[in-house]
Amino acid sequence: MKQAIFAALCASAAFVSAPALAGAERFSVIFGGRNVGHLNVDTTGTHSDIDFDYKNNGRGPTMKESLDVDANGFPVAWTVTGATTFGSKVDERFTLKGKRATWVDSTGPGKATVKEPSIYVPQSGSPWSVGLYARALLKDADATIPAIPGGALRIEKGEAVTIAGKPGPIAATAYTIGGIDTVPDTVLLDGAGALAAYVTPDFIIVRQGYEGEEERLRNLAAKWSTDRYVAIQKAVAHDYGAPVRIRNVRLFDPATSALTDPVSVLVNGKEIAAIEPVDSPATPGEVTIDGAGGTLVAGMYEGHGHLGQDDALLNLIAGITTVRDMGNDNAVLDELIHRMDDGIIGGPHVIRSGFLEGKSPFNANNGIVVNSEQEAVDAVRWYAARGYWQVKVYNSMNPEWVPAVVKEAHRLGLRVAGHVPAFSTADAMIAAGYDEMTHINQFMLGWVIKPGEDTRTLFRLTALKRLPSLDLASPPVQKTIQSMVDRHKAIDPTLGIHEMLTQNRDGKVAPGAVDYFDHMPIGTQRGLKKAMVDLSAPGDAAAYQGAWEKITATVKMLHDRGVFIVPGTDTGGAFTYHRELELYTQYAGFTPAEVLKRATFDMAKYSGQDQRLGSIAKGKLADFFLIPGDPTKDIKAIKTIAMVVKDGAFYYPAEVYPKFGIKPFANAPKVKLPN
Repeated sequence: MKQAIFAALCASAAFVSAPALAGAERFSVIFGGRNVGHLNVDTTGTHSDIDFDYKNNGRGPTMKESLDVDANGFPVAWTVTGATTFGSKVDERFTLKGKRATWVDSTGPGKATVKEPSIYVPQSGSPWSVGLYARALLKDADATIPAIPGGALRIEKGEAVTIAGKPGPIAATAYTIGGIDTVPDTVLLDGAGALAAYVTPDFIIVRQGYEGEEERLRNLAAKWSTDRYVAIQKAVAHDYGAPVRIRNVRLFDPATSALTDPVSVLVNGKEIAAIEPVDSPATPGEVTIDGAGGTLVAGMYEGHGHLGQDDALLNLIAGITTVRDMGNDNAVLDELIHRMDDGIIGGPHVIRSGFLEGKSPFNANNGIVVNSEQEAVDAVRWYAARGYWQVKVYNSMNPEWVPAVVKEAHRLGLRVAGHVPAFSTADAMIAAGYDEMTHINQFMLGWVIKPGEDTRTLFRLTALKRLPSLDLASPPVQKTIQSMVDRHKAIDPTLGIHEMLTQNRDGKVAPGAVDYFDHMPIGTQRGLKKAMVDLSAPGDAAAYQGAWEKITATVKMLHDRGVFIVPGTDTGGAFTYHRELELYTQYAGFTPAEVLKRATFDMAKYSGQDQRLGSIAKGKLADFFLIPGDPTKDIKAIKTIAMVVKDGAFYYPAEVYPKFGIKPFANAPKVKLPN
């Protein structure tokens, strides 16, 4: 069988015998139609030097790599140095001598005896490495190669694509490489096996001279991604076409913040048809699901997402049935929403925020980027006409334009949330009419930075090191907090990402990932043992620790004073959303029942959706999830989800997680189909 596969692969790829590709390769990194960096590779024989650097939204990786491969194209020496997107230092090294592999990365040193040809997968390698894996995999009989330090790489051949550009057309083939992380990578290789492009639905890396193909290549990447998730949806979404009785469950009741006595919940189509005594007899034709005394909780709201196709289903099976998207490519998000609402792929309901950014050397490239106050006001009108719930102001917006933005948004029935634009303060944005502040660091920076200091770069994170000396009882702090109270403003603190920024350390499992680390594929595990920011300077680790203490104390002060806390992550949701809620119980003064109510009914009411969502009652949408434990006693219970229901479809995470290389957290309930 291996020989047949090998012959077929060779017939489709004439380049497979080349161990390396000589010469200079030059690529552009493009986000939102804007060239934001480069990937340069210089190869002589079996040695390559790689320079990877881009900056989008004022941040991005800066990496240098030195790579040597053997005659078969397998790495034998690899160094990666530089800094990650948020500034964490990288000094990664790998060597293979005979059968002895040794390496060191942020997780620490490692070694292994290589019993069969294997490929080292660097923790911080550039996307060029994906092309290297592809070339090696295409020479393998079963298109699968063991990976170092663990797992295995797999390849699937995709479509033929012609890429147009000034140097002339490139006849390329798409390949998907997976097996290490939760989501595979896609590259386009030319007929010689050289990388032509690395493509995602959000950005691309493409050979210089072919930048004009950016939109088409992103759309192709989106299509291929969609095909994958359509297949997953067909395999895991159960639409029984009959009433479904979920027996022997207790409901989380937000009116009492307690669990009910055991009941049976009837679902018909997309709605809850009835809630009946637990011993009520079934009617003919029903599907019966054994709740086994577990708890049903209404679907949760992720209040700070930037939803993409890769995290849509993962959010859903984490019990998040609604995501408030806080900034995206508008057209891409629209299409994603249509696919999810139509049941083509699995994902949550979406509340859309219109991303509004000012043009600058550091601007983000989502939503609408404007050059004047009039353009900003026009953008608000554009969002209002398309049913957006709010607009979100970002860092490069001219703060002088914000009052006009707020006035127009409120006139048209939209709310306004956002960052604090550079060279302004939270006080100014509250006075200008923000309904909600975004990120606790944005809220607090005005207390510790000086006028003229620029928060459009990583400074908005590194300046947190100034927080330890901040007196939270000082008049400036109390003035800002009181203005939030007096004006009834809300805040979306994204506490979890600040835990990552201040608490993650190289070589240690991230505190927020302890409960799911062992369930993740090897590539994800390695990423969860890396610091997020640069901690190399003396005193920095202690400064960030002190910053975390001031951040959590501030969030607790806001909650204690009655400011509405919006639960959201900005880190993709799913597992990190569970951690967000857990942090509120640890630091902000919420009880488990209070935080569960906030994540469900309170957020539904805040969003104007409580008539249909937020609790489990007859006539409401059947958006809920099943867990074996009692989340009113321990919020960690929400991490072991056995079933999620949304839009008439029943999902069992035990069936879904393996599609992402993740070990399930709970068994699926027993399902009895009608005779």
